[in-house]
Amino acid sequence: MNREFLSQYSGWLDREMHMLVYGYTGVPVIAFPCQDGMCDNWESFQMQDTLADFIDSGAIQLFCVDTVDRESWSAKQADKGYRAQVQERYYHYIVDEAVPFVREVNGTGQLPIAAGFSLGGSHAAIVFFRRPDLFAGMVGCSGCYDTPHFWDNWCDSTLYDNSPVHFLANMPPDHPYIELYNQRKISICVGQGRWENEGRRTAGILRDIFQQKGIHGWVDFWGYDVDHDWPWWRREIRYFLPWLLNES
Repeated sequence: MNREFLSQYSGWLDREMHMLVYGYTGVPVIAFPCQDGMCDNWESFQMQDTLADFIDSGAIQLFCVDTVDRESWSAKQADKGYRAQVQERYYHYIVDEAVPFVREVNGTGQLPIAAGFSLGGSHAAIVFFRRPDLFAGMVGCSGCYDTPHFWDNWCDSTLYDNSPVHFLANMPPDHPYIELYNQRKISICVGQGRWENEGRRTAGILRDIFQQKGIHGWVDFWGYDVDHDWPWWRREIRYFLPWLLNES
């Protein structure tokens, strides 16, 4: 398997940001780490091996990115407004800098899929639902799709824009993004086992919003034995990926 470490200076974050890239070609998949993780997070849990057949066959090219969660979602002792601004800058790093970089490296002209587990699933949802024009679809497993759990029920206009449950609930039913969402593939998955309370709660809210707005998203609740953990995420990503790639 081809593996390449890439570095890109981010003007939005004023630092070098890194990617681990697996494969030579295929649909680009932008993979967000779990909370506080960096670009080696998926590799640390053998996810590149889990997806080896997709990567080696040229079905996908995997781009694993860094996060700045320690300064935003996880920095609970810091000023909340500052934390929200860091998250907003991270969002702009992904859509304004990382996505064009990924498309240049990939070279196929295909829109990327956003993917992640736990807080990585939250990031995937944020970038996809804010900019569906830039993505072919998204898969979020065990994500938390609003912000009160991390920001102690505090919110301002910047943080609101990073809380899909809130901005989707208030999106007018005739918003042009609704039609665009329905041209994409949306999969939200959550187990009902250990450590899945926030994921289960917010996935349920998203399911209701999708129904109200006419958004054709697939919200899938797995069993009570399905925990918030990597062994299940490996099974979930393999289950959804063929559908996202139009192979099922």
